[in-house]
Amino acid sequence: MTHKLDLPEIIPVFPLPGALLLPRSRLPLHLFEPRYLAMLEDALKTPGRLIGMIQPNRVPGRAGGTGLHAIGCVGRVTQFSETEDGRYMITLTGLSRFRVLEEVEGFTPYRRARVSWTGFERDLGPVDSDPGFDRRAFLRLLARYFEARELQTDWDSLKEAEDELLVNSLSMLLGFEPEDKQALLEAPSLSTRRETLITLIEYVLRGGDNEDIMQ
Repeated sequence: MTHKLDLPEIIPVFPLPGALLLPRSRLPLHLFEPRYLAMLEDALKTPGRLIGMIQPNRVPGRAGGTGLHAIGCVGRVTQFSETEDGRYMITLTGLSRFRVLEEVEGFTPYRRARVSWTGFERDLGPVDSDPGFDRRAFLRLLARYFEARELQTDWDSLKEAEDELLVNSLSMLLGFEPEDKQALLEAPSLSTRRETLITLIEYVLRGGDNEDIMQ
């Protein structure tokens, strides 16, 4: 388990719209821009190998005027491989959410932020549970969503997955808008994230994303 004291005050941040990383979840990334290759190189030189994922904020003036959302999630580089043309495929494993205090100016080509870990201590604890989770009803709703979107999945794996893995994986993978992804990230508990996820799925099924998906 990673302890709060192991988490640094300043971290590199990777602003990427629609990319969601959650604690104890894995996010594959494809790095090719020189500034992010430099970020990876520097991260790999540190004991923690940490990179903070955060979404750009379309509303100016928030998070100290950084153009970033106030809350992101830091991940540890747990896998990486280089392609023949110098790009990298990496996997981040989520550790903890953080709150941006200010952006740090410096000589790195990538962005860095001074962050606070206060309020997210549960992220470093054991796997979260959701006692009120009606899995059968949720999977029925999810089946309607997948049918409407003409998507395929491994239903046996979904049925067997732990609550947290199921809810967090779907939160990360389903094609919601960046602001909706941010709401899923900021959910204070697994049950709240599950409720938010259900609301977003139902919204899509009602045609709320303007793609005329009705049920």
